[in-house]
Amino acid sequence: MLNVENQILDISETKLLALKLCDNLKVGDVVMLQGELGVGKTTLSRLIINNLHSLNNIKRPNSINSPTFPILLTYDLKSYEIYHYDLYRIKNIRELEKIDFFENIKNSITLIEWPEILIDLPFKQNHYLINLDLNSETKRKINIKYCE
Repeated sequence: MLNVENQILDISETKLLALKLCDNLKVGDVVMLQGELGVGKTTLSRLIINNLHSLNNIKRPNSINSPTFPILLTYDLKSYEIYHYDLYRIKNIRELEKIDFFENIKNSITLIEWPEILIDLPFKQNHYLINLDLNSETKRKINIKYCE
């Protein structure tokens, strides 16, 4: 488990933090990324996805995009998958059920951008809540809380 409070990091420091987070992730974990538009949620997701590929000795994807329009992008790591969601356009829980969200998170590592719809739920899955705030053009304030 990794908890971080009010760390102000540049991109190279954020890369190290993402690697440390990946060392703690296991199948069934959920990573929720909160923050304003353009603060770096997809960048941090990209770092996590690339690190998980490297840690599993699997070639990194050629590109990792935001799942804004498809809502879900998946990455196969042979023994499990990474599910990368963007819930910005999801309006209610029924929409999540239609895309098998609650079933998918059990057997994967799940990254969720714009998780606000889940935060008010009695979410039973162990998860990391990561909040990103703009500190300057090149630095972000990062908070990570592990919730059981």
